[in-house]
Amino acid sequence: MTRQVFFYDQPERFVAGTVGQPGSRAFYLQASSRGRVTSVLLEKAQVAALAERVEEVLDEALRRSAGRTSIPAVAPTEMVDSAPLDLPLEQEFRVGTMALAWDSTDECLVVEAQALVEDAEQTEEEEEASLFDDENGPDMLRVRLSGAMARVFAKRALDLVAAGRKPCPFCNLPLDPEGHLCPRANGYRR
Repeated sequence: MTRQVFFYDQPERFVAGTVGQPGSRAFYLQASSRGRVTSVLLEKAQVAALAERVEEVLDEALRRSAGRTSIPAVAPTEMVDSAPLDLPLEQEFRVGTMALAWDSTDECLVVEAQALVEDAEQTEEEEEASLFDDENGPDMLRVRLSGAMARVFAKRALDLVAAGRKPCPFCNLPLDPEGHLCPRANGYRR
């Protein structure tokens, strides 16, 4: 089957968002531009890792340019996007592999999210080929962002991850509204 590449160059919006209550939320990346919307499903840990890595890449690009780049040190408040995900929410695929790159020529961050490949018998050569623009590779979302928009994305994503369930003061595991079986309390409900 031919690969689908959802490409957004400087989209109007690129955000991480959730559907559901803390403890049973589904996490999405969503890009939109000119009436077109693409949503992909991923894990909370993937959102956290992506946001942290975006910050690291931007900080490194800023450091290497010695301040001669358009990357802001923090997310510009006038660009912060706190709106919910665009509806209807139609998942294109579940994310497996993600990649980041800083394009110093165009001064933009390139984010790629590839569909999860569930074929356990994939050879190493096939797996390596799927990382490139092979027409038979997994579906992919590719987004090019300005430094400011990438900072705004990372801030929202980190805030989203932190807004989950509060940790237990004893074991640091997430607390459900009805409590949890705490290993530090020898299995008693807290």
